Amino acid sequence: MPTILRIKGYRFFFYSNDHSPAHIHIEKDDKTAKFRLDTLDLARSKGFNAKEISEIRKYVEDNIDLFKSKWNEYFND
Repeated sequence: MPTILRIKGYRFFFYSNDHSPAHIHIEKDDKTAKFRLDTLDLARSKGFNAKEISEIRKYVEDNIDLFKSKWNEYFND
């Protein structure tokens, strides 16, 4: 599970056997979420409240280039 970024207790990562479309997993404590990188849509969430999802979405938007680059580097090489 390559960790790409940590911000304020959130861990942004991929699973080593992940699949398309490109997406990023997020976890904090026992809560999880997944955002698609092409549309920035929330694919799923467990435990996060609406405020946390908004905060996570902002972090994904701010780091979208990094996440896409790391996805392509890891899965397309």
